[in-house]
Amino acid sequence: MMSDNCIFCRMAGNPDLPHLVYADGLTMAFIDLRQFHPGHTIIMPRRHYQDVRELDYETGAALMATVARITRAVSTAFPSEGISLWHSIGPAAFQEVPHLHIHVHPRKTNDDVLRVYPSTPPTPDWSILRERAAAVRACLTELGSQNQQEFGKANQQVQPIAGKPGSG
Repeated sequence: MMSDNCIFCRMAGNPDLPHLVYADGLTMAFIDLRQFHPGHTIIMPRRHYQDVRELDYETGAALMATVARITRAVSTAFPSEGISLWHSIGPAAFQEVPHLHIHVHPRKTNDDVLRVYPSTPPTPDWSILRERAAAVRACLTELGSQNQQEFGKANQQVQPIAGKPGSG
């Protein structure tokens, strides 16, 4: 499914993009028009998904395989001190194009392109971390049963864990 209003969907239908790096039946990659550091590449599914939460299993697996492949190629073509991979969801995360895409961005030390935290964050005690982990596990269990038909056998292979951090 494509969206007529989406620039990335229009790009997905154009095999002659001058900045196209890679394309297969489910995914494609292209050099970002903005190059803070040489080699900044965007990888996306051809089909329109607003963000990763909408992704089906087959496309998700293909997308991650393409991310790994492109990251290796960018690392070789544009040696750097590091690489950031990111996907933003929504205005608070500065998502600019509402079509799922992952940035592969070569980095230099102290370039301030993308910082995870503006300052050192607090480290909650284990009881708070356990509560937060339990909340996510509960959602995984609920989502697992909801997604059983969509993901089928593949979903059965990924089970939420139980227990406490550090036990085992």
